[in-house]
Amino acid sequence: MEVFAHQIFQRLRVRRETGPIETVEALCHFAHTRAAFVAQKKLYGYLKARIGTRYPSMFEDDVFVESINIAKRHVFAACLSDIAVHAGAHVMRNGRLEGAAARRIAQECFAAGLAANREDLQDEAMLASWHVDFSNRLDGILWENLAVGNDCFTESPKALYRWAPIEESLKRYDREIVENSIRFAWAEVIRDLRKRAVAEAISAELRQRE
Repeated sequence: MEVFAHQIFQRLRVRRETGPIETVEALCHFAHTRAAFVAQKKLYGYLKARIGTRYPSMFEDDVFVESINIAKRHVFAACLSDIAVHAGAHVMRNGRLEGAAARRIAQECFAAGLAANREDLQDEAMLASWHVDFSNRLDGILWENLAVGNDCFTESPKALYRWAPIEESLKRYDREIVENSIRFAWAEVIRDLRKRAVAEAISAELRQRE
């Protein structure tokens, strides 16, 4: 029952946060808390839907629990990658910044998210791999395209489908549903960010650093 209680606590905590996001630090906090929220909600939701009534008892199986923990870390990293990129693009567009500044925002959000969850993300090689993958992703981004609405949320749907510990013979029928479910979850996060982020204040902070 500890898992379910933690899920409820996380959802309540996230939904209680309604204040303006006016600093890079606050933006980083928003990014990594929402990444954790979406990763947990959609991973556990998919497992519960697929496993059915046996879902609670599966947490008594140590092998299955470890599989979930591995999946949770990878899905979180992918979610963090997506929301970090979106945050950079959003502030760039509304704060009248250049692509280089958007990249810095994304990098800070991603690094802060991994650091904030360092206790759960124990594997040094895994962390290094995520940093490399994210850097490579940033190298290929055309920020102007993202700023006008191109999709930032490309990694988390793939990660949820890939890492969810469901038998492959069953999972292959779920791909479209699973990937769309996490895209729908991001819609609420995007609306929240648009409502709360003060892009001009965040961009002013970045300019003061230069």
